[in-house]
Amino acid sequence: MKFCSYCGARVVRKIPPGEDRERFVCEACGAIHYQNPKIIAGCLPEWQGQILLCRRAIEPRLGLWTLPAGFMELGETLEQAAIRETWEEAGAKVAELKLYTVFSLPHVDQIHLFFRAKLLSDRFAPGPESLEAKLFATSEIPWQELAFSTIRRTLECFLEDRRQQRFEVKVEHLPPSLPPSKRAG
Repeated sequence: MKFCSYCGARVVRKIPPGEDRERFVCEACGAIHYQNPKIIAGCLPEWQGQILLCRRAIEPRLGLWTLPAGFMELGETLEQAAIRETWEEAGAKVAELKLYTVFSLPHVDQIHLFFRAKLLSDRFAPGPESLEAKLFATSEIPWQELAFSTIRRTLECFLEDRRQQRFEVKVEHLPPSLPPSKRAG
């Protein structure tokens, strides 16, 4: 940030009185410009024991597989964002959303939230940000071609929980590079 969005003057980075960290501050009008993490919301859509994944048509991670997810918009609830992203990326309608995984990624200033969701039909199609949308059986999940560590971790947790028939919300902090772990499935 270089300029104040209120008055247009240059901003500086400094610790404002009563704060504990540097912020962008306008010395002309005194506005403090807070920056907060971005929220990514998505779904783990299921259809008859299979999981819907999308192959990315955009960077980052072009060509790799992901769960349908994306940035939450202003004026949306988490559930609305996850439903919208599933529709936009996979042309899929979902229901019965249940919060499942929450990941803090402070190294990229993001929070990722995924809901378990029921696909309402087996009719879907890739949206403009997806090259392909496909249902995968457990044994078919393309582990080596997953786009993000949050996708891998959500799938690992889900497959383990499905085996145990016990689904609980997972809240985790993921480091910048999540090492490959024993693959669930």
